[in-house]
Amino acid sequence: MKNLFDPTAAADILSRFEKLQPDSKALWGRMTVAQMLAHIQVPTEVSLGDRQLKRSIPGFLFGSFAKKKLLSEKPFPVGLPTDPSFVMKGDHDFQTEKKKASALLSRLIEGGVAGVTKDTHPFFGKMTAEEWGILTWKHMDHHLRQFGV
Repeated sequence: MKNLFDPTAAADILSRFEKLQPDSKALWGRMTVAQMLAHIQVPTEVSLGDRQLKRSIPGFLFGSFAKKKLLSEKPFPVGLPTDPSFVMKGDHDFQTEKKKASALLSRLIEGGVAGVTKDTHPFFGKMTAEEWGILTWKHMDHHLRQFGV
Protein backbone atom coordinates (compact mmCIF):
# COMPACT_ATOMS: atom_id res chain seq x y z
CA MET A 1 0.00 0.00 0.00
CA LYS A 2 1.35 3.42 -0.93
CA ASN A 3 2.38 5.67 1.93
CA LEU A 4 3.39 9.33 1.77
CA PHE A 5 6.42 8.52 3.94
CA ASP A 6 7.81 6.17 1.28
CA PRO A 7 10.25 8.26 -0.81
CA THR A 8 9.06 6.81 -4.14
CA ALA A 9 5.38 7.38 -3.35
CA ALA A 10 6.11 10.90 -2.07
CA ALA A 11 8.10 11.77 -5.21
CA ASP A 12 5.21 10.56 -7.37
CA ILE A 13 2.68 12.73 -5.50
CA LEU A 14 4.96 15.79 -5.68
CA SER A 15 5.56 15.27 -9.40
CA ARG A 16 1.84 14.96 -10.10
CA PHE A 17 1.12 17.95 -7.86
CA GLU A 18 3.41 20.13 -10.00
CA LYS A 19 1.36 19.26 -13.10
CA LEU A 20 -1.72 21.09 -11.76
CA GLN A 21 -2.52 24.24 -13.71
CA PRO A 22 -4.86 27.18 -13.00
CA ASP A 23 -7.18 25.93 -15.76
CA SER A 24 -7.20 22.27 -14.65
CA LYS A 25 -10.81 21.05 -14.75
CA ALA A 26 -12.35 18.61 -12.32
CA LEU A 27 -13.41 15.26 -13.73
CA TRP A 28 -15.94 15.04 -10.88
CA GLY A 29 -17.13 17.15 -7.97
CA ARG A 30 -17.82 20.84 -7.59
CA MET A 31 -14.47 22.26 -6.48
CA THR A 32 -12.24 24.35 -8.68
CA VAL A 33 -8.57 23.43 -8.71
CA ALA A 34 -7.81 26.41 -6.42
CA GLN A 35 -10.52 25.33 -3.96
CA MET A 36 -9.09 21.80 -3.98
CA LEU A 37 -5.64 23.18 -3.18
CA ALA A 38 -7.12 25.10 -0.25
CA HIS A 39 -9.08 21.99 0.78
CA ILE A 40 -6.06 19.67 1.00
CA GLN A 41 -4.28 22.11 3.29
CA VAL A 42 -6.74 21.50 6.14
CA PRO A 43 -6.15 17.75 6.63
CA THR A 44 -2.42 18.28 6.05
CA GLU A 45 -2.41 20.86 8.87
CA VAL A 46 -4.32 18.36 11.03
CA SER A 47 -1.76 15.63 10.32
CA LEU A 48 1.08 18.01 11.25
CA GLY A 49 -0.67 19.06 14.46
CA ASP A 50 -0.97 22.68 13.26
CA ARG A 51 -4.76 22.53 13.40
CA GLN A 52 -6.83 20.74 16.01
CA LEU A 53 -10.43 19.90 15.23
CA LYS A 54 -12.91 18.40 17.67
CA ARG A 55 -13.87 14.79 17.14
CA SER A 56 -17.27 14.73 15.50
CA ILE A 57 -20.23 12.65 16.67
CA PRO A 58 -20.35 10.79 13.33
CA GLY A 59 -16.63 10.15 13.82
CA PHE A 60 -17.25 8.57 17.22
CA LEU A 61 -20.00 6.43 15.73
CA PHE A 62 -18.55 5.47 12.34
CA GLY A 63 -14.90 6.61 12.31
CA SER A 64 -13.17 3.31 13.06
CA PHE A 65 -15.32 1.45 10.51
CA ALA A 66 -14.70 4.11 7.86
CA LYS A 67 -10.97 4.17 8.63
CA LYS A 68 -10.65 0.44 7.95
CA LYS A 69 -12.51 0.82 4.68
CA LEU A 70 -10.53 3.87 3.51
CA LEU A 71 -7.18 2.33 4.46
CA SER A 72 -7.82 -0.60 2.10
CA GLU A 73 -6.04 -0.97 -1.25
CA LYS A 74 -8.98 0.58 -3.12
CA PRO A 75 -8.75 4.28 -4.11
CA PHE A 76 -11.13 6.70 -2.43
CA PRO A 77 -14.50 6.52 -4.16
CA VAL A 78 -15.83 9.44 -6.18
CA GLY A 79 -18.52 11.34 -4.30
CA LEU A 80 -17.16 10.60 -0.83
CA PRO A 81 -18.73 13.12 1.58
CA THR A 82 -16.49 15.93 2.83
CA ASP A 83 -16.49 17.09 6.43
CA PRO A 84 -17.94 20.63 6.52
CA SER A 85 -14.74 22.00 8.12
CA PHE A 86 -12.81 20.87 5.01
CA VAL A 87 -15.19 22.43 2.45
CA MET A 88 -13.77 25.45 0.61
CA LYS A 89 -16.16 27.94 -0.95
CA GLY A 90 -15.65 31.17 -2.80
CA ASP A 91 -12.74 32.31 -4.89
CA HIS A 92 -9.20 31.20 -4.14
CA ASP A 93 -6.03 32.26 -5.93
CA PHE A 94 -4.45 29.24 -7.63
CA GLN A 95 -0.81 30.33 -7.22
CA THR A 96 -1.24 31.28 -3.56
CA GLU A 97 -3.04 28.04 -2.69
CA LYS A 98 -0.61 25.89 -4.66
CA LYS A 99 2.36 27.49 -2.90
CA LYS A 100 0.80 26.99 0.56
CA ALA A 101 -0.29 23.41 -0.19
CA SER A 102 3.12 22.54 -1.62
CA ALA A 103 4.94 23.91 1.43
CA LEU A 104 2.68 21.97 3.82
CA LEU A 105 3.01 18.77 1.82
CA SER A 106 6.80 19.10 1.65
CA ARG A 107 6.95 19.78 5.39
CA LEU A 108 4.90 16.66 6.10
CA ILE A 109 7.05 14.49 3.83
CA GLU A 110 10.32 15.85 5.23
CA GLY A 111 9.12 15.43 8.84
CA GLY A 112 8.28 11.80 8.16
CA VAL A 113 6.68 9.58 10.75
CA ALA A 114 8.31 11.59 13.56
CA GLY A 115 6.58 14.77 12.40
CA VAL A 116 3.03 13.41 12.47
CA THR A 117 0.69 14.58 15.20
CA LYS A 118 -0.09 12.41 18.19
CA ASP A 119 -3.57 13.99 18.31
CA THR A 120 -6.56 11.97 17.23
CA HIS A 121 -8.05 12.46 13.79
CA PRO A 122 -11.32 14.44 14.01
CA PHE A 123 -13.24 11.66 12.24
CA PHE A 124 -11.14 8.47 12.36
CA GLY A 125 -9.87 8.76 15.95
CA LYS A 126 -6.48 7.40 17.01
CA MET A 127 -4.15 6.75 14.10
CA THR A 128 -0.61 5.43 13.76
CA ALA A 129 1.98 7.37 11.79
CA GLU A 130 1.73 4.72 9.06
CA GLU A 131 -2.06 5.21 8.87
CA TRP A 132 -1.54 9.01 8.59
CA GLY A 133 0.91 8.39 5.73
CA ILE A 134 -1.44 6.04 3.88
CA LEU A 135 -4.51 8.20 4.41
CA THR A 136 -2.68 11.36 3.30
CA TRP A 137 -1.29 9.63 0.19
CA LYS A 138 -4.76 8.34 -0.73
CA HIS A 139 -6.36 11.76 -0.14
CA MET A 140 -3.76 13.48 -2.34
CA ASP A 141 -4.07 10.78 -5.00
CA HIS A 142 -7.88 11.15 -4.96
CA HIS A 143 -7.74 14.89 -5.64
CA LEU A 144 -4.94 14.65 -8.17
CA ARG A 145 -7.00 12.06 -10.08
CA GLN A 146 -9.99 14.41 -9.72
CA PHE A 147 -8.03 16.98 -11.74
CA GLY A 148 -6.58 14.53 -14.23
CA VAL A 149 -3.01 14.27 -12.93
